[in-house]
Amino acid sequence: MGRMSQESRLPARADDALPPYVERVLEVAELIPPGRVMTYGDVAEWLGEGGPRQVGRAMSLYGGAVPWWRVVRADGVLLPGHELRALARYRAEGTPLKEASRAAEGHLPRLDMRRARWDGGGHTEGHI
Repeated sequence: MGRMSQESRLPARADDALPPYVERVLEVAELIPPGRVMTYGDVAEWLGEGGPRQVGRAMSLYGGAVPWWRVVRADGVLLPGHELRALARYRAEGTPLKEASRAAEGHLPRLDMRRARWDGGGHTEGHI
């Protein structure tokens, strides 16, 4: 998976629409409440199409304008290259984390997926 851009690559003109799948992925990312996360696979399952790689690609190319830090890897590892920015957001939002041991590479925490994962509760009708 490529690294997420600092800015989303939104269309330059209003008539340059995003691909429909990308629009749906971004809409799901915007539904995730602060302090919660969904995996790339969760988003694909929510949509009923694509897979984790397709969601990751959409987020890496166009996700800069939505809460990108809430769409994550299933293992809870912070997004490579964006760890500190994401960690600051998680801490500000109160997202459950598992603190890293001193032996862990980089001493960065992981997301506590058991507690942080959001199943879409409250938005189950009319999937996007």
